[in-house]
Amino acid sequence: MSRKTFEMRSPRTTGGSIVMFKPDVDLATQQSILGDVSGSTVQSFVPRAGHLPPEADDLGGIVLEHMNIGFLSSRIGITDAQSMRASLMGDDRIRSVRPELYLFALKTLQDDDEKTWGVDAVGAWVSEYTGAGIKVAVLDTGIDLRHPDFANRTIVSESFVPGEDVQDGQGHGTHCAGTAVGGVMSDRNFRYGVAPDADLYVGKVLGNNGSGRERDVLTGMAWAIEQGCEVISMSLGSDVGEGESYSPEYEELGRIALENGSLIVAAAGNSSTRRTGFIAPVGSPANAPSIMAVAAIDETLAVADFSSGGINPDGGEVNVAAPGVDVFSSVPQPQLYASLSGTSMACPHVAGIAAHWAQSDPNLRGQALWDKIVETVNPLSDEARDVGAGLVQSPPPVAGTV
Repeated sequence: MSRKTFEMRSPRTTGGSIVMFKPDVDLATQQSILGDVSGSTVQSFVPRAGHLPPEADDLGGIVLEHMNIGFLSSRIGITDAQSMRASLMGDDRIRSVRPELYLFALKTLQDDDEKTWGVDAVGAWVSEYTGAGIKVAVLDTGIDLRHPDFANRTIVSESFVPGEDVQDGQGHGTHCAGTAVGGVMSDRNFRYGVAPDADLYVGKVLGNNGSGRERDVLTGMAWAIEQGCEVISMSLGSDVGEGESYSPEYEELGRIALENGSLIVAAAGNSSTRRTGFIAPVGSPANAPSIMAVAAIDETLAVADFSSGGINPDGGEVNVAAPGVDVFSSVPQPQLYASLSGTSMACPHVAGIAAHWAQSDPNLRGQALWDKIVETVNPLSDEARDVGAGLVQSPPPVAGTV
């Protein structure tokens, strides 16, 4: 099996802009505002329909209906984009405007028995819950639709990456999907998935090069919410500086998700080097208060050396922890399997456990699901700055069952 190391990357702009409108601004006005400032056509888009249309990049801008978020084209030019952003910030109908960034897959790193150490550590191996009937969305680099372990699964998929289909040409998304909702290896009885009976929704928001535009990520998030996914897993992000706050667009979608019975979990980031004493802040979008930030622990249940920490206030804390070192899961053919490390690997463990809790009680949706996950963790010896409340756990057996 391969062992790989991957790092979170520094912020890099696409050339486009993200505009957030105040809640009382109607859709037509949102389009008009962007149309006036860009001097070109602006269309609206319903996220439930899937990816942004191919012609979206040729427009001056586009607005996500129901989300109060708009995008200005990356083709406008840096100087003009800066001027437009300055103009928009003087409009009292605008909540925020900023440059659009690229986000990246967050990944960094055998078991010889019946299960991975991660499946065991979160209690999934002995749980009576499997995520049945729960929609879990994995927003990442897509999935290998030809992987034998997913051959008999019904997968709802959509690519938000221009010019690329959902087929995973990078591997990160297939690995994360395998941990969250995969089952057992097709050629032997070895389990690596936490919630193998959950309904899998795959949104390809990162390209085969491992990166993606924020407009595609935000549209994928909105799509998953409108698809009614109870759990949304995001092993992606970018670094933030010490003292830097969260981006309001991610917080808005996190809030909308909770209000609509969805829970978004995201990787905290891999930018620490704890052995040297350096702890990096939780990255974006995990630092949004309404998105659950997941740290990584190793097999000794200690925080991973690379795992980012709760340095910043106002949402920048770590909420929970999960297995994220030497995690065995699926990758695209011909390799089929690999062991990787990162908060990216921890995040889908939490998504799978969220599906267990959602299956256990139909009232556990949105904020109630968040609260249940946090209050039922296994406490860890590391401080909350590093592991949050503790290690997530599957629901205990129902009285009278084994």
